[in-house]
Amino acid sequence: MFNKPCQLPSCTMPLYQSLRGNYFAGLSREQFGENNYAWAGLFNPRNSGVLLFVNVFTVGNVSEIPFSFQVWLNTAVSGTAKLTDMQSPANTAIHPLPKPRVQFLYAENVETEPAGGTLIFGRRCPAETTIVSEEDGKFICPPGGNFLINCLPPETSNEKILGRIAFGWWEEPCV
Repeated sequence: MFNKPCQLPSCTMPLYQSLRGNYFAGLSREQFGENNYAWAGLFNPRNSGVLLFVNVFTVGNVSEIPFSFQVWLNTAVSGTAKLTDMQSPANTAIHPLPKPRVQFLYAENVETEPAGGTLIFGRRCPAETTIVSEEDGKFICPPGGNFLINCLPPETSNEKILGRIAFGWWEEPCV
C-alpha cells in the first residue's frame, strides 16, 4: 500500500526514508550506579552493506538523581551486550515489515567506560528529565562503526539509576 515513495515538495529526509522502509526507532532500559556504567548504541555490522545515519537520540532519567552521559563514535565496549526487543520500522504499513541491519545493543551495570573511538561530547541529564537531540542524520557510521551513549554513575550517590535511551535512524546501501 505505502511501499513506493512519493514525491512531496517539502518531504523531510526522515519521512522520505520512512516511506522507503529504511527508518527505524527503538528504546532500551538500563540500570546503573554504584560505580557502574550503562550504555546503548547503534552498531553497524561489518557485513551489513549499509551506512547508518543517526537522526535522533533521547536519554531519559526516570530517577530523582541527576547523571551525566557521553556520546561516542566507533568505540569498543565492555559488558554483556543485549539486543533490544523494543524496536520497529517507523513505517508499519509495509508488508512484510522491513528489518534493520544495524543492531541496537545495550548493556547495564558495566564496570568500565568505552575504549578507543572518539568521545564527541557529554551532557548532564537532570532528575526525571528526558534530553532529546535531533541530529538530522549527520552522524554517519560505515559497516563496522557505531554510535554510542554511555551513562556515567552519579558522583554523589550510590543508588541505582533507571535510564532510558532511544534512537531514530535510517539505513542506506553503501556505494
